[in-house]
Amino acid sequence: MDMPAAKPKNILLVVVDQWRGLMLPKLGASYLKLPNIDRLCAEGVTFRNHFTQCAPCGPARASLLTGLYLMNHRAVQNTIPLDARFTNLGHELRRGGYDAALVGYTTTTPDPRTTGANDPRFLVLGDIMDGFRSVGAFEPYKDAYFGWVAQQGFRLPDNREDIWLPQGGGGAGATARPAVIPKELSDTAWFTERGLTYLRGRAGKPWFLHLGYYRPHPPFIAPAPYHDMYRPQDMPEPVRAASPAEEARQHPLLAWYVNNVAQSSFFQDGKGLASAMSEAEVAQMRATYCGLMSEIDDQLGRVFDYLKRSGQWDDTLIVFTCDHGEQLGDHHLLGKIGYHDESYRIPMIVRDPRREADATRGHVVERFTETIDTMPTILDWLGLPIPRQCDGRSLLGFCTGAPPADWRTEVHYEFDFRDLYYSKPESGLGLPMDKCALAVVQDARFKYVHFAALPPLLFDLERDPGQFVDRATDPAYAARLAEYSAKMLDWRLGFADRTLTGYRATPDGLEVRAA
Repeated sequence: MDMPAAKPKNILLVVVDQWRGLMLPKLGASYLKLPNIDRLCAEGVTFRNHFTQCAPCGPARASLLTGLYLMNHRAVQNTIPLDARFTNLGHELRRGGYDAALVGYTTTTPDPRTTGANDPRFLVLGDIMDGFRSVGAFEPYKDAYFGWVAQQGFRLPDNREDIWLPQGGGGAGATARPAVIPKELSDTAWFTERGLTYLRGRAGKPWFLHLGYYRPHPPFIAPAPYHDMYRPQDMPEPVRAASPAEEARQHPLLAWYVNNVAQSSFFQDGKGLASAMSEAEVAQMRATYCGLMSEIDDQLGRVFDYLKRSGQWDDTLIVFTCDHGEQLGDHHLLGKIGYHDESYRIPMIVRDPRREADATRGHVVERFTETIDTMPTILDWLGLPIPRQCDGRSLLGFCTGAPPADWRTEVHYEFDFRDLYYSKPESGLGLPMDKCALAVVQDARFKYVHFAALPPLLFDLERDPGQFVDRATDPAYAARLAEYSAKMLDWRLGFADRTLTGYRATPDGLEVRAA
């Protein structure tokens, strides 16, 4: 008797941009209207203490898709090439027989040793990581998106990106006015259309789709009706010192950002400072940011409904995550910079459709997890080998109710603030480029920030959850400072430069091997 064919196993990896990790109704943000993401939380597992390894987009996505800490992949800023010897999720899926389809972007600059000297991808901010097949590329030129908008009959302005500015004129910044572009033609709608087009063409075949969204990345200007879906007066107040001057006293790097560095993609002229924003402006910015989140939620609802109608919902692993967070006015900052949690804590939801995961549906995991765990989780679910290269571990044990007994008790992230393309803080701080680096070790009690050439920081998270008081020079915390600096050293000795142990020499070069 012939056995029925096994159903294909599918994977939907949803990657949003600049979404703060605690901004989910499941984690207490009850003011947010995200019914589709909320039902994903109800059917999956939500990770409260999930952190990216680095910022901004390029480095964070490199860690997400290679499973490597920043100190190992070394693509420390946007436009810095990713070493071609590293494998990634796309390559591993292809080895396992999957078409690694991607909608969106990875903000990756290719290794110049493997491309032509005049490769145009070196002239722009980002491209698609090798190993993935684009079925809806946004970067580097956005031509596909703008071409689609024009094809729908919308007249593009001379500067195409002005469609994201508010109706009635004026630049970017905190505003209650809707965007020029209608919601039906927004980039969020376009990403969804591209994703659905791909899925409709894969009927009956196993698939993997990286479904990327640009929002809630700035400019924080939402199309109607999302522009006024939330009231500024309902937004949580920012976590920040009483004044920018008081905030800046904490550390030289923070002072540089508070006093000098604008979020150029938020303010059209690139000259605005978060520290100069009024309370009303911060509240309006947050309300619009939430509107952009709700727009994504509505579009994800279309994708989820398609999977259910087509009978694929119960055969699809869904992972919802992000590249990095957003300061959103906290600590008088905008963007993804520095060492505060708001830039590094990101959302992570895993919906495992298997019966083994039924007992954990709706659970919230409090343990520390990291973006480098994403690639091992997906490969583990498919039964594919996890390369020795990966610094992360599979999260599936948390879905099946059997997490590893030796799971990490702390989280680590890094930031390289040479920032050549944007603000050049090494000039203002008087540091050489190779000294513009920090690394963080953080657990439930303390957070230690180590700098290559600036004073360290130590925060007592139980007494000071907002991280306003540096204890590094407090004699009462001298033993803790030594303990956590040792933790930092232990981590770097355990993980730094492990990457070549994932390869073996062959007559043709380096060959990736599994653990």
